[in-house]
Amino acid sequence: MRITFHGAARSVTGSKHLIEVDGKRILLDCGMVQGKRNESREQNLTLPFDAKSIDVLILSHAHIDHSGNIPNLVKSGFRGDIISTYATRDLCASMLIDSASIQERDVQFVNKHHARRGETPVEPIYTQEDATKSLGYFITQNYDRPRQIMPGVTLTFKDAGHMLGSAFVILDIEDRERGRDVRLVFSGDIGRKGIPIIRDPDVAESADVLIMESTYGDRQHPPYEDDTKRMEQIIVETYKKRGMVLIPSFAVGRTQQIVYTLNQLARANDIPDMPVYVDSPLAIDVTSAYRLHPECYDDEIRAFIQSDGRGRVDPFGFDMLNYTRSAAESKKLNFLNEPAIIIAASGMAEAGRILHHLKNRIEDPRTTVLIVGFQAENTLGRRIAEGAEEVSIFGEKYHNNARVEVLTGFSGHADRDGLLDWVDAMKKKPRQTFLVHGEEPAQNALAEALRSRYEMMSVQVPALHASVEV
Repeated sequence: MRITFHGAARSVTGSKHLIEVDGKRILLDCGMVQGKRNESREQNLTLPFDAKSIDVLILSHAHIDHSGNIPNLVKSGFRGDIISTYATRDLCASMLIDSASIQERDVQFVNKHHARRGETPVEPIYTQEDATKSLGYFITQNYDRPRQIMPGVTLTFKDAGHMLGSAFVILDIEDRERGRDVRLVFSGDIGRKGIPIIRDPDVAESADVLIMESTYGDRQHPPYEDDTKRMEQIIVETYKKRGMVLIPSFAVGRTQQIVYTLNQLARANDIPDMPVYVDSPLAIDVTSAYRLHPECYDDEIRAFIQSDGRGRVDPFGFDMLNYTRSAAESKKLNFLNEPAIIIAASGMAEAGRILHHLKNRIEDPRTTVLIVGFQAENTLGRRIAEGAEEVSIFGEKYHNNARVEVLTGFSGHADRDGLLDWVDAMKKKPRQTFLVHGEEPAQNALAEALRSRYEMMSVQVPALHASVEV
């Protein structure tokens, strides 16, 4: 059996791992690379394998760095099944079409400049039509329901606790070439215990081979409760300055988490009576999907929904909250002169409506930019989080006069101890572990921790496109 790490290898985005066994080719995830525009476009456009040769794609969850290149895979000739949980499929129905729409708009903008310079126009990696077509290849499978997906290969999804519908993958493989049975576990993204809305991550009882994320392999998160209190303080302080709180947020998962937290703070009268805007059509669609999948909720949000004896409480709606879908509604927010909270995609400030709000507000010292998620290298969000005095938005330079606050307690990723605890819970530890989906310092720190804790475990940090025999 051979594994080739075609994405999220010594980096955080573009998850793609190819399993070859008994003449079959199984792809785990097909995510988009995010980062430097020209480099990431080329990596996303040119798949590192023949799409026609892939027999099946298994999708761990819907985040774009795990699912975003599926339409290109189908466009390039893939005709197998795309297997995911029910919630992941419903989220992808919105997210992949939104990704295509963003590409189409970006290409129109770029081609205007190309035309002025007499340069060749470019095409989007895929279109909305391509994205819609790819949805026809999805089939769904629930948690804890083992199913043979091809001769000698049984798939089980377990709840990863990272976002709605997220799963880690268990493949029980009859390796006929070697005459042995192998259990391969792919973690996807492992969530944190105790964060709201979704359940805590499940554990794998055993693994022979483990492909494991390492995003926060070198650091600890503060408790969710501490950062909730800190968010409350930041909002109150910004309100007193008559400023705006801008929150770049992933439309899937993080936005719903922030909305639910603000709902709790508002109901407890812990924050001022100020408007909250979710300025993202995708987040609106995704929130509808969240309402459709209460089977993924944890006990806390179930209790919150039932907390009013007069009827059900909407965790994703309250008096101060406004969802803005149209571009016209979004543009009106530029003229607000009262304190407000604006939550907008993208989470790494690389595209979408948050760029317009940053452009209009980042030079105002009354503004607070609140970073609540991981910021990959070479993204605008990373530069802001690291305190850059000047940033480029839409090709123009702006002085960063805003107050910048980073709260990692809202992260949907397990931290170092959470990842180690997840491995600890396995009754049978893997012989071979491969760390993916992390920057090298985080991966190396986690690798060393695993090696020191489990002397018999081989731990590797594979390079991009590296192949290994297991």
